[in-house]
Amino acid sequence: MNFPENLKYTKDHEWIRIEGNEAVIGITDFAQKELGDIVYVDVNTVGESVDKEAVFGSVEAVKTVSDLFMPVKGKVLEVNAKIDANPELVNTDPYGEGWMIRCAIENAADVNSLLSVADYKALVGA
Repeated sequence: MNFPENLKYTKDHEWIRIEGNEAVIGITDFAQKELGDIVYVDVNTVGESVDKEAVFGSVEAVKTVSDLFMPVKGKVLEVNAKIDANPELVNTDPYGEGWMIRCAIENAADVNSLLSVADYKALVGA
């Protein structure tokens, strides 16, 4: 299982890559393996400010639907257009082409409460 060192993680299995005042968010390799084959990603919060730990969308797999939780308070700027046509990118490349949203970070202090790679590995027993 892949755990990139340059990311922060949530207890709900989202990852976040900080890029200045913006962030790219997706679900972890662990999460996509648990969900199975992803068939649809639904994000209808573009342009909205979403509170930390609030739902910003959902991901649908063959057998289940799971909510997606915002790691930091932020305004959703963009949804990855590639996953509309190819939701399986979340399975094959969760940290690259399978990212889900880009947001403007509204509360930089939120980043301090996210999990490090070591903390996330401990959470999932890796």
